[in-house]
Amino acid sequence: MSTEPPSDFHEVRFPLDVALRGSGGPTRLTEIVTLASGREHRNSRWADSRRRYDAGFGIRTLDALHAVLSFFEERRGRLYGFRYHDRVDARSGPPSRAIAATDQLLGLGDGSTRVFQLAKTYGTGPTPYRRVITKPVAESVRVAVNGLAVPPAQVACDATTGRITFAADAVPAAGLRVTAGFGFDVPVRFDSDDLSIDLSAFTAGEIPKVPLIEIVP
Repeated sequence: MSTEPPSDFHEVRFPLDVALRGSGGPTRLTEIVTLASGREHRNSRWADSRRRYDAGFGIRTLDALHAVLSFFEERRGRLYGFRYHDRVDARSGPPSRAIAATDQLLGLGDGSTRVFQLAKTYGTGPTPYRRVITKPVAESVRVAVNGLAVPPAQVACDATTGRITFAADAVPAAGLRVTAGFGFDVPVRFDSDDLSIDLSAFTAGEIPKVPLIEIVP
């Protein structure tokens, strides 16, 4: 009988002390065709950006290396996804400001919709980018309707999907702004089934590579 978890995503966070020193960020795939006139035709192959990280920069000690090795083995390499804390982009607002329930607009009430998806919008110009947030830190989520905080008893957040659900007697009325503030993790997996460790090189100061890539869990 199999003892493997039924899901291909583990709701656990990559070692935080290592993640805080990692490197990486969003990537996009843009196709560029240069026309005979010299002008370019540009087309985005991906609707959403995808984040890549190298957690190796955060491994400074043998104990940290052992923790990452253990984490890698438990995830079976690339098999299972997990949470990763992106120190630069891990909350609904700027890193220097406290989370506020009015940080991000989730939608407008219509008097019947109870479920809203957490999301973060980047930019204020003509083409802002809206990123769906699926791995919030549950205890950090704050919700407001038309600027008024919603009591925790009237709204629940699913930390595995990023969906918030209003109680039946607290459904936002038509036209009211539903907003939220939250901290969140990035769903990722290891981007290699090999974790090669050269201990002599590590003790000499060489940084091991631990590539991670964002996934849709």
